[in-house]
Amino acid sequence: MSDSYNDHAPTILWRLIRGHTTAHATILPGELQTTITWFIDGVMDRAENYATEELALARAEHIRGMLIRDGWMAEER
Repeated sequence: MSDSYNDHAPTILWRLIRGHTTAHATILPGELQTTITWFIDGVMDRAENYATEELALARAEHIRGMLIRDGWMAEER
């Protein structure tokens, strides 16, 4: 996950690549809920809302793990 997570602004948590395809997760903190969004090649694939940041971050990490097990790799920056 990103080492520069900002708890007040949308932040990209991670980026993955498989071939020419890219994926990333973004966290959007809010007062009442936290939203996680996933993008594939820059197009939003899905968004999910969670009651706490901890749950949202755990879900993002779960999806990242699933993608890595499916052959995705961390994008070199």
